[in-house]
Amino acid sequence: MAQAIRPRPPVSLFATDGRSHPLQQALVTVTMVLGVLAFVTAMFHNLHLLSSWAGLVGILTGAYGQYVSVTTRERFLLVIGMGAAAIGFFLGMAHGGLFGGIVG
Repeated sequence: MAQAIRPRPPVSLFATDGRSHPLQQALVTVTMVLGVLAFVTAMFHNLHLLSSWAGLVGILTGAYGQYVSVTTRERFLLVIGMGAAAIGFFLGMAHGGLFGGIVG
């Protein structure tokens, strides 16, 4: 009965069920990094290629992360990362798009 009394330390920052979810944690981290990158670089007109591509990949990574996520904390962080990636993507598209300057 001693094992029922001893509290276990949390396994990860993102998992609330006490288990390790390495794929989901990697997807959350990549989505958040790409979201921040897309959001920050979208503020500069000349970085529209970086912001639009980072935003697009961040949206796709976050969507797959939503599909395979297990806990609410993972889903919450994925939605925030996807929102930042979407803002960066749309502003990057408005400033020149995915292929602006290369084609045309």
